[in-house]
Amino acid sequence: MAIQERIGVVAPANPVARITRRDRGSARDPLATSLRRGHGDRTLTLIAVASGLTIVALDSTIVAVAGPALSRHVGASPSGLEWVTNAYLLALAAGVFAGGTLGDRLGRRRVFLLASAGFALASVGCGLSDSLGALVAFRAVQGLCGAVLLAQALAIARATVPPERQAAVLGAWTTTATVVLASGPVIGGLLVAHLGWRSLFFVSLPLAAIALLLGGWAIREAPDEHEEQMLDAPGIGLLTLAMFTLGWGLTIGERHGWDRSHTVAFLLTALLLLGVFAGREAREERYLRSHIPVGLLRSRGLWAGVATIVAIFAALFAVLFYVTLYLERAQGYSALQAGVRILVLSGAVAFSSIVSWAALSKVRPQVLVLSGAVLLAGGLLGLSGLNLQSSYGAVWPFLVLVGLGTGPAQVGAAHAMVHGVQGEQAGIPGRVHLAAGVVGALVGLSVLGSVITTRVSSVLPAKLIAAGVPRQLADHLAVTAHSVAQGVVPVPRGLTASAAHAVTTGSLVAFASGLDTALMVAAAVVLIAGLGAVLLLRATGHGHAAGWSLVRPSQRARG
Repeated sequence: MAIQERIGVVAPANPVARITRRDRGSARDPLATSLRRGHGDRTLTLIAVASGLTIVALDSTIVAVAGPALSRHVGASPSGLEWVTNAYLLALAAGVFAGGTLGDRLGRRRVFLLASAGFALASVGCGLSDSLGALVAFRAVQGLCGAVLLAQALAIARATVPPERQAAVLGAWTTTATVVLASGPVIGGLLVAHLGWRSLFFVSLPLAAIALLLGGWAIREAPDEHEEQMLDAPGIGLLTLAMFTLGWGLTIGERHGWDRSHTVAFLLTALLLLGVFAGREAREERYLRSHIPVGLLRSRGLWAGVATIVAIFAALFAVLFYVTLYLERAQGYSALQAGVRILVLSGAVAFSSIVSWAALSKVRPQVLVLSGAVLLAGGLLGLSGLNLQSSYGAVWPFLVLVGLGTGPAQVGAAHAMVHGVQGEQAGIPGRVHLAAGVVGALVGLSVLGSVITTRVSSVLPAKLIAAGVPRQLADHLAVTAHSVAQGVVPVPRGLTASAAHAVTTGSLVAFASGLDTALMVAAAVVLIAGLGAVLLLRATGHGHAAGWSLVRPSQRARG
């Protein structure tokens, strides 16, 4: 039944004015009037997709403080605990691009609701798990559903606002995700302290219910103009396989070593697959069915944003996981106490992001990227001076500095990625942004985790001896370096209290030394990425042909 008949309007005779089934849900169709209150409402739609974003971001870091509880209840070793997070992130990385295409073909509203339901069911599975294997498996399902959910949520949010607000949508999206990520440890600490570790996963259910109920009521399907173009299934398959292979290589590299043949093979395979994908897209672009147009891949603004986002999320996850471990293991705080002490970071991110968006109308994005990188690197360098005697007063100012740098760097990167991208390509930078963030998280946990392990391995015997452990025992404990790098001190049975104290002290000193080294490396990576992004942006439309100015042309003209 045509929509005119349903609302009592006589359809015009002109066939051009006829409304087809495909046009009914489109925001461009003025006669697609809602038959129920709230359907298509912008505010309700954004609340629904924000709920989806929140549960996916929250589950990325909420387990950061749950290590001891998971070790006790599911028998998780330090390496097993890593997989509770890595399985989730790996599935996120692999599913982002395929999930976006799935929504384009089947309808974003429908896929968003299915992914929300799938995430909720996987969360229940995680909360009911009685073994590490089951928990890791359900975490992988969570990540896969989360990837599909994120891709739809971002596309729906983008379709809900006018084209000139696309950069603002991506920036608000990034800010919200980062604040939620930074809040994960304190929420996790509260839940573990009062409701137990299973509640870490059950907390997703109310938010998933909001996404399902509100999304089902308010979201209006809005197919893209170009939905009839052929599906680039081989391109999607290549890109998905490349993301999975890259994520797997990063994950096993930290555990087994970066020089091992299988680690190198996975990383090289990922690069090969990305190269094949780029070549295929160049060949298929003339048929208008490429998944990512090659012209967009040549965008320096896109790559400047990718480099910045990868570096930011690598640093952010290193801080959220390893500094939290430092607070728990080295400083003796409980899960809740450690989470509360990390909370200043999320407040600083929210504040700096709001200020940065206000400043974006007056300064160029490369200024925000560079200033953010400098602040972020300064905070990381400050945190790299921590030791067992450091008080919280030596920690929180640098956590604030990390947050103050994260906001402007992300805002500048988001604006650079969407600058000049229009039409059917407008949703692609958002997917690339999501993938870059997940890869950055894996880099932070794996590559920087490897830096910690390498440093701990080199200094552990000496630190143990300096703490009073006999040389023979210190040499014997050298094999525990990987556990110590996770903040876990494996004290042998039968030791006297004084000997056990010496082993604990020496191990934690070695862990702090590894953390300091990793944070210094992270600071260098952030600075290099920030400077590289600025150089790329200078050569794009973000800069001036004759010289480079800190302010936008409109502001310079007024002055």
